Amino acid sequence: MTDLAAVDFFSDPAVSQSPYEYWDYLREQGPVVREPHHDVVAVTGYQEVMAAFKDHDSFSAVNAIGGPFPPLPFVPEGDDITNQIEAHRHLFPIYEHMVVMDPPAHEKARSLLSKLLTPRRLKENEEYMWRLVDRQIDQFIERGRCEFLSEYAKPFATSAIIDLLGVPEADRPEFLAALGAERPDGNRVGALDGEPVGLDPLKYLDDRFVGYLAERRREPQDDVLSGMAAAVYPDGSTPELIEVAKPATFLFAAGQETVTKLLSAAVQTLGDRPEYQQMLREKPDRIPTFIEEALRMHSPTKIDFRLVRKTTTLGGMHLAAGTIVMLCLGAANRDPRKFENPHEFRPDRKNVREHIAFGRGIHTCAGAPLARVEGQITVRRLLDRMRDIRIDETNHGPADDRRYAYEPTFLLRGLTELHIEFEPSA
Repeated sequence: MTDLAAVDFFSDPAVSQSPYEYWDYLREQGPVVREPHHDVVAVTGYQEVMAAFKDHDSFSAVNAIGGPFPPLPFVPEGDDITNQIEAHRHLFPIYEHMVVMDPPAHEKARSLLSKLLTPRRLKENEEYMWRLVDRQIDQFIERGRCEFLSEYAKPFATSAIIDLLGVPEADRPEFLAALGAERPDGNRVGALDGEPVGLDPLKYLDDRFVGYLAERRREPQDDVLSGMAAAVYPDGSTPELIEVAKPATFLFAAGQETVTKLLSAAVQTLGDRPEYQQMLREKPDRIPTFIEEALRMHSPTKIDFRLVRKTTTLGGMHLAAGTIVMLCLGAANRDPRKFENPHEFRPDRKNVREHIAFGRGIHTCAGAPLARVEGQITVRRLLDRMRDIRIDETNHGPADDRRYAYEPTFLLRGLTELHIEFEPSA
């Protein structure tokens, strides 16, 4: 990468492949700096990103997904644009989903999700995942090789969340097919930053779940969907069916996408750093911190946006109401003020669990516990069932000159493919 001052984070192909040098360059100028091309303020400091996440009085999540795209649907006026935001909220991307909501609407939507993500349900789902992981590995173990994303990570992540949300067994193959999880070239569920897909996955999921919930309201059964259909708001009022479906469908779409990226980052690390394979086999209790360090190093969500709703300061910079702020999660997770030697993979860090790959504050990813369990179960069973996991050099080059391709988006970071080889365990 040559002139970092001229780089456009949102469109530069080299930065979409590796943003870390660019983020380091920004950080040298300060933890909060103005990005020159789209009038966006970039926040690379850990402390400053945390402060913005927690101050939802000053920062609105209304533009969390799109940032500067499309431009604001109004001209900000004054030091408090809360009323303008609310009057134009319906003009922002995916405005009806929890990820872009502010209080009090956010708490209402999240309360419905908490009825689904109960400890009992998560435990049942974990038991299902232990069976699922072996079923998925069985499909390629004898070959001694696989393309990990299409043959394991995508179908595993989609099947796990299909189970969590209680999709009836008979309908599960249709979901896998419709969401592109049964074939390598399928539609991407997480096309949240404007990529065209053959099908609008959120619309597909909304329609299916509204249908299920309507059936369960008419004829309740002893299942997860009936529990969701019977959910009420904290004040006792009954939500519209679509209001129950939306949190579930976004969890589905975003969860499938980020988990696939987490799993591939963990397995990529095992292949590039084979010394961890035997260590984790001998000490499986260290797998959770290995997963946390993979999340810190390879944050699946690169950036999150906020809109300054009330004029404020952050990291010493004056931010007028209406300023678009880009919270660089991947940069904050490599802030040397917070993490010593931040570009080194060190799962024994004392503060490894303090990364913010899943966000913080009221918008902490609701699916984070699910993602962590999926990562831990996957690594555990891969190490149990495989020896000598290697990166396929035909596809990715030798150890000292790897060729990895990442999805060319500014929002998410994940491999497009990961070819591995291994010896099946006896």
